[in-house]
Formats: sequence, C-alpha cells, structure tokens
Amino acid sequence: MLMQAHQSQGGSTTADGKRRKRVLLLVSSKSYRSAAFLAAAERLKLQVLQAIDLPTALAAYWHVDLGVPFSQPAESARALAERLADTPLDAVVPVDDGATVLAAHLGDLLHLPSNPPESALAARDKLLMRRAFAATGVPSPEFQAVSLDANPQTLAAHTTFPCVLKPLRLSGSRGVIRANNPAEFSAAFARIRRMLLADASDHGGQLLVERFIPGREVALEGLLTAGSLRVLALFDKPDPLDGPFFEETLYVTPSRLPTNTQRQIASCAEAAARAVGLCEGPVHAELRVNRAGPWMVELAGRSIGGLCASILEFGSGMPLEELILRHFTGWPAGAKRTRGAVGVMMIPIPGSGRFRGCSGIEAAQAVPLVRSVEISIRPNQRIVALPEGASYLGFIFARGGSPADVEQALREAHGCLAIDIEPELPLLSLDLA
Repeated sequence: MLMQAHQSQGGSTTADGKRRKRVLLLVSSKSYRSAAFLAAAERLKLQVLQAIDLPTALAAYWHVDLGVPFSQPAESARALAERLADTPLDAVVPVDDGATVLAAHLGDLLHLPSNPPESALAARDKLLMRRAFAATGVPSPEFQAVSLDANPQTLAAHTTFPCVLKPLRLSGSRGVIRANNPAEFSAAFARIRRMLLADASDHGGQLLVERFIPGREVALEGLLTAGSLRVLALFDKPDPLDGPFFEETLYVTPSRLPTNTQRQIASCAEAAARAVGLCEGPVHAELRVNRAGPWMVELAGRSIGGLCASILEFGSGMPLEELILRHFTGWPAGAKRTRGAVGVMMIPIPGSGRFRGCSGIEAAQAVPLVRSVEISIRPNQRIVALPEGASYLGFIFARGGSPADVEQALREAHGCLAIDIEPELPLLSLDLA
C-alpha cells in the first residue's frame, strides 16, 4: 500500500514548551519496517515526515509531496533539501537498504549525523566494498569483477572452484549462486545475467566472482557512534549455508560461539566499517567463521531486514527502531538487550508459483516458546524463490531460556506448516503459421 509522506499528529512543542524533534524517514514503498519506525517515533513524541521511493512522475501522479527516486541519491537529496528548506530536521533515518546513500547525501547537505556519501555507496556496492576490505587488510574472499558481456566459458577456465557469483548491488541473497565447476559457473553466470537485464537493476554491467569461504555464518547487528561499534546482537545461523543458493532461514541470539571468537567477530566488523568509512548509525554485518577466524561476507549501513528486528528488545522493552531513533536524535540509547534467547525463522520458499495458502498456523503458534507466526504473502500472490526472489514468505518468532530451546521451537513450528504453492506453467511458443 502506497504511503503518503506525512507529519505525525500532535502539537509541535512538548509540555515544557520545547520544540518537538523532527525526523525524516526514507522509506521504500514496499517496506516491511515503516510501521515499526512510526510506532517508535510516536512513543518518543517525535514529529515525523516520510519521503517515499517513487519516480518523479509517479510522485506527481499520486500527489506525494516527498516522493523522490532513491536510485538518484544526489539529485533527490537536493530536491528534498529544497522542499524542506523551511522545515528544520533533527535527523534523517534510512529505513531500508535502498535509502542509505540518499540519507548520506541529505545528511551531508543538512549537516546532520550521517555517513559520508562515498562510504554509504561502498556499503551498497559489493565491488567497492571488496576493494576497501582488500586495501585495508580486512579478511574477505579473493574476488574479481567480470563484465556481463564476457564469455562465461572463458572466465570459468581461469576461475578457482568453488566460487560464488553475485550481483553488485542486490541484497537478501538475490542472485547469489555457488559454482563448483565450469558447467555450473556458466549456468550461474547466464542466470544472473538474465535476472539483472530483466528487472533493469543497477548492475553497472558487471557481476562479482569471489572465492567461496567455508564455515559457520553469523550476523552482527550493531550501532556506530563516531566510528565506534556497539554490538547490539550476534546471531548464529544454525542452518548450513553452502549453496548453490543462500536462502537465510534461522537467526538465533545470543550466539553459542566462544567468547573470544565473538570478540574477534566484533573486531572484524568494526574494522570493516572503518575500511569503507561508515561511522554513524546502524550496521548489519554477515560473516563466516572457520579455523582462520572471521571473514567479512557483507556489510550494510542499515539495520536487520524484514520483520526480524521485532525479536530484539532493549532495557525494559525498547524496540530496535526506537534505539535507532534515539541515536540519531541525540537521546540516550545505551540500554542493553533484554535477557534471554530469541530467534526468528524466515520461512523457506519451497518453489516459485502462486501462493494458495498456508495451513497449520494454529498448531505452529501452539508450540512452546513460539510467540507468533506471520505470513507476509497474500493468497494468490505470485512468489518467486531464490536466487531471483525478493520477498519473504513469512516469519516465525520465538523466545526462551536458551538458544538451543529457541532453535528447536522454531524448527518444530515450521514442521507444523504446510505451504501450498501452485507452480506456474511455462509459456508455450506456438507456431501458428
């Protein structure tokens, strides 16, 4: 549903006569996160404006005052700065991955806390990120950028296997494929190329080929203040992520890794942020851990995606979104994560087709420690599996005394679900001559 840019209700001053702080949220029109940020802003009594990711023509058609294309960050930042010239802001907050570069440009123009635009771009572009890691000695895979017009057989002949092929600027494991030999390399290359050309992605005419790093994968949620990293949560990913595709399923925290290993992971993530130049706001890092230590897979200048943030609470129940808003508006945000183990399962998508429904939800919600099961796809909606897919089927949330108990509850609840997806028939080419 398209969201109008709006200002939150209520007076413009607090009870003691001070001006209420005002934030601008930069939101994708298909965001999972905007409602949570709006609720957090309401609790903090903030005035809120929303800028929506829309092409200029569509923004005019829908009468969205603050509708700008996020894909043109420098131009859109100037347009927003002009429109808000008489509206003082205390913070610009990117809600989604695609808004981070625009937030950096706008923060720079308005002299608000933000990352440098070139650093925000490096955290979005995997090639720029890999180059920054290599230049500063951050452990990360060997890599090369290859042209989409190159001959994949020729490339494969000079590639060390196993390797991973991936687009430069997509998130959520879209287009990420492991290849173990030249035949799989050529097939993966062709598949990614078709996907990028079909949806007009900002691919720069290239894709990335990098060495596959074995090991356990973890995700770190953190908050940067003047370049110093505060770890908010470290998630184990108990399911093996060895390919050929890399669909994320389970996130469980606290991590069960040794304390020293967790310190090494945090140190590696902070070095990675420093390498690309991120210094302010939330970061989400993906790492692999093996005998050689932690390796940076990816770093993003935003918080955890989907509805996963809802499992994180701080202090006496403060959600992650409130913590982020407090950070950007200069309010105290030092609360520690609430005790106990929590986890989320991003329900795996068994195949592409028309989603007809899901049974067993009540049984799944009755599993001890499970808090809720949320299906985010509407009946009869088309759903696409990885590596092309970009949507989540749904989420299972659990909370308990130990990570092992939480993991078991999530697996048991998932076993209760029966997902009905009707495969789509391939189009037939008919010769009517």
